[in-house]
Amino acid sequence: MSHDLWLIVGLGNPGPQYAGNRHNVGQMVLDLLAERTHSHFSQHKARAGVAAGRLGLLPGGAPGPRVLLAKPASFMNVSGGPVSALLQYYDVAPDHLVVVHDELDIPFGSLKAKIGGGEGGHNGLRDISKALGTKDYVRVRAGIGRPPGRMDVADFVLKDFSATERKELPLLLEDAADAVELILTEGLLAAQQRYHSKDS
Repeated sequence: MSHDLWLIVGLGNPGPQYAGNRHNVGQMVLDLLAERTHSHFSQHKARAGVAAGRLGLLPGGAPGPRVLLAKPASFMNVSGGPVSALLQYYDVAPDHLVVVHDELDIPFGSLKAKIGGGEGGHNGLRDISKALGTKDYVRVRAGIGRPPGRMDVADFVLKDFSATERKELPLLLEDAADAVELILTEGLLAAQQRYHSKDS
């Protein structure tokens, strides 16, 4: 097992028509992480764009762990195949998997991190859990809030962020990228203490 290697997955749908959707916030975070690692995505046979580098700094100043950043080229609801294939190809255990995704049950702009638990109706997560045979992987949950009025959830997540939200979106993406770094360098609890307390 590659114990020092982490797979960071950003969920979304492929293609430019989906790039600005709320459902693609995970892939937006991965683009930011790729900038931070000075790496570029290239297509992998596991049906994903993959970039490699080191992320963050460990306490004491040493370079952070090696990471593979991955954006599945499949649609959201069938994310499990590419994620499972990448874990197998690079010999990474599910406990070194971090999935960044949109979360309806968290207010827009807020952030939560957890390991395991339910998928909250998120079809991308459900497919990953099914493909891996475990729910015990880390999720970084970027809040997009609930749809207004009677708008259908599917319509809401497949719409771009509103003009007001787009002004705040860079902060959410930065927080989510920072949370991933913190999980890798100081642990999940450190990320939870920092970002969960922001909402209290």
